[in-house]
Amino acid sequence: MSDDVLSIIPTDPWWQPERAAGERAGALAMDLASGLPDGVAAETEVTWYDTPTPVDCGVNLERIGCPRCGGSIDTEWWADLLEAHDEGGFATLDVAAPCCGAATSLDALDYDWPCGFARFEIAVWNPERDRFRRAELAAVAGALGHPVRQIRAHI
Repeated sequence: MSDDVLSIIPTDPWWQPERAAGERAGALAMDLASGLPDGVAAETEVTWYDTPTPVDCGVNLERIGCPRCGGSIDTEWWADLLEAHDEGGFATLDVAAPCCGAATSLDALDYDWPCGFARFEIAVWNPERDRFRRAELAAVAGALGHPVRQIRAHI
């Protein structure tokens, strides 16, 4: 069986909220994602990570582009990188682009579908929506105290 996950993460991969703000933002995201058939609430997980952790789009990933040369980066390189850091996240996001060797950051790569890195994540499992609207994201950001973005994964 496959799952869809709609995640909200801070725009800064190193930023992490205080516990109360994170829980408040998670509760708000759960309220916004409700509306499943028969009044069932969407399952929401709020997670704090020690290091920046990949929040990827799963099988939705179509391509990765280099922000330096504009070249295409093999998605197998990305998959190998995720597998190598499966347990502990990333101590640094600095990387040499495999296409041209330029120094860049993993969070600066051009992912088609969006991917990101975070030390804090609100994950809504199997929501009955494709994405949060701009005003809803602004409300979650207000509760969190930091700008956010969203990532839609199919796993």
